[in-house]
Amino acid sequence: MTELDLASLIPDFPTEGIMFKDVMPLIADPVAFRETIDRLAAWAGPRAPDVILGAEARGFIFGGALAYALGCGFVTARKPGKLPWETIEARYALEYGTDALEVHVDAIEPGARVIVLDDVLATGGTARAKIELVERLGGVVVGALFVIELSFLNGRERLPGTDVHALIAYS
Repeated sequence: MTELDLASLIPDFPTEGIMFKDVMPLIADPVAFRETIDRLAAWAGPRAPDVILGAEARGFIFGGALAYALGCGFVTARKPGKLPWETIEARYALEYGTDALEVHVDAIEPGARVIVLDDVLATGGTARAKIELVERLGGVVVGALFVIELSFLNGRERLPGTDVHALIAYS
């Protein structure tokens, strides 16, 4: 796999002025997807996570596959109102607005080692919200892992003290 050449640039999505990096072509390619999960697992494995936390929607795809590869659990962070039981919520800013994520109040055991995972690190808002959710439940974030980092948006600055890794960085 070279520089995630299977990711597509979509201009003006979801709003005008945003250059969206679409990883769906990478996921659709079985060789590229397997290599991506293998690379994520190579970084995550030594951190011995108990749980991978992924946000909808592409974080579910990568997170579920990574949890399976590592033999650990997977927890979903969802948009408000999508989970069927008692939740906690974290709000965050995006490049193009604001949003929120929720997890079940019993999704992460106190002391559990958690890797926060997503397809793209942009401004860091989503990752910061997921870290906040883990910490509020008593979990320990042992890393934040991404397929792509848009380093020109300085998302790492919103994640101080967190071990951050991306397979590919675009500057």
